[in-house]
Amino acid sequence: MIGWEDFLYSFACGSMLMMSLVGLESAVVAPSLNRWEKRFFVIFFSALALCSAAFFLELVAYARPEWEILRTIAYFVQSLCSAVAFPMLAVYLLHCCGESWQGSALVRVVFALLVVFLILLSVAQFTTAFWYFEPDGQPRYGPAYNLLVAPLLVMQILILIGVIRRRDKLSRRLYRAFLIFIVPVTVALSIHMFVAPVFALIDVSLTLSVYAAYRIIESDSIEQSLRQQREIERQRASIAVLQMRPHFIYNTMTSIYHLCDQDPELAKQVTMDFTSYLRKNFAAIAREDAIPFAEELEHARAYLDVEQAQFEDDLLVCYDTPHVRFRVPPLTLQPIVENAVKHGMDPDSAPLHIWVRTAETALGGEVVVEDDGPGFDPAIADDPSTTLANMRERLDMMCGGRMDITPREGGGTVVKVTIP
Repeated sequence: MIGWEDFLYSFACGSMLMMSLVGLESAVVAPSLNRWEKRFFVIFFSALALCSAAFFLELVAYARPEWEILRTIAYFVQSLCSAVAFPMLAVYLLHCCGESWQGSALVRVVFALLVVFLILLSVAQFTTAFWYFEPDGQPRYGPAYNLLVAPLLVMQILILIGVIRRRDKLSRRLYRAFLIFIVPVTVALSIHMFVAPVFALIDVSLTLSVYAAYRIIESDSIEQSLRQQREIERQRASIAVLQMRPHFIYNTMTSIYHLCDQDPELAKQVTMDFTSYLRKNFAAIAREDAIPFAEELEHARAYLDVEQAQFEDDLLVCYDTPHVRFRVPPLTLQPIVENAVKHGMDPDSAPLHIWVRTAETALGGEVVVEDDGPGFDPAIADDPSTTLANMRERLDMMCGGRMDITPREGGGTVVKVTIP
């Protein structure tokens, strides 16, 4: 009949083997790992998978007392493979902190302890001072057994101290992963050395360590995916900037040209407004985070001032913006007012009125752009190729905001942006 300790031991070995194989597969296919990291994790998980296989081989050998040589080999392999993982962890710690592991005192000491352990492990194969097997296949531990475990425990303690000292250089995710990797094994080895042999507890702690290493790879992949999404959004913003309407630039420059003779002062003002508009447009390319709404409002004002200089009394703009103490993604307000002018301006119709309002609501900052033009089909904004659709996606990803487009009572369009 299988006891609870044997069951826990078998379950931990199986879990460790499964996690090692999954981690090995992830290390091979994960696009987030560079060549050094990929090679590191392949070796790391291969060693742990071999260690897990040796655990099962040892279990099989225990059922046949006459297979003493097989038990000895299995115990040697699992001890060797599990020990190799500790100095590898020290190397990866320094890699994550941007330090060179080749000249590190921590790595030198840990590898020296590994050499001591390997020497003791080799000696243990030829003496009963460390351990031996009873005729029924059960292991017994000699007076020098703790001497064999001591280098492993010291390695873990040194690496744990190294992690704590470098916590400011590690992300919160990596710091937690290192602690999950080190602390359970350190506790298990301490109990194993000073209280009583607890192989099942060591196997459980090693399983947690393998899980922590797997989570490092998985979270790196998630972070890379998020970085790629952010880069896509940044590129979309860049394209939107670079695809400024050619006729808008042409008309503005032509207007400035004629104003130089008709109204030099106005020509200077339009030139300054147009320069401000261009500067803020191109500055938005380099911005990857949210900006104060006051900056975005200045950008929209510069654009509308240029348009008003061209259309004169055919374009009337009213601002009511008492609340500006919040942040928005770059190119949020300006494209909205540009769309209002683009779809609402008709020289043969009545003057176009545009209202820009802000307010602080229970949901957060609110920006409303309203016009009395011919109207704008809200379905167009859902087309992925449109600027407003890209804006809606950027709002959601960058700050959890939303944008609603509705018809205005009496004609026109209302665009409302809510920033939590």
